[in-house]
Amino acid sequence: MVLKSFSYLEGKNKKTIKVEVCDSIWKKFSGLMFRKNSKPLLFSFNKNKRLTIHSFFCKPFKAIWIDDKFLITKEEHVKNWRIYISGSGKYLLEIPLSSIKLVTEK
Repeated sequence: MVLKSFSYLEGKNKKTIKVEVCDSIWKKFSGLMFRKNSKPLLFSFNKNKRLTIHSFFCKPFKAIWIDDKFLITKEEHVKNWRIYISGSGKYLLEIPLSSIKLVTEK
């Protein structure tokens, strides 16, 4: 697993986080499912669009939808076993609550 840095804007603050990039169909399909300990995951898409997720077989996590200008469009603390969580963006971060402290300000 290779971790990469990803930066986005939260208001006027630049946040940087080390992420595992979900770049295959399998990684995008499975996300945080069945993972006991995970680094934050980054899902990247071709353009801004509505992105719907669920939290079956996941521990609680924070979901952050980010647009093509790297601005947050929605943030949500996601409890496990939720069927429908939706937001819009080009990027989606799934951050396990156990690793929230990995987000840093620059």
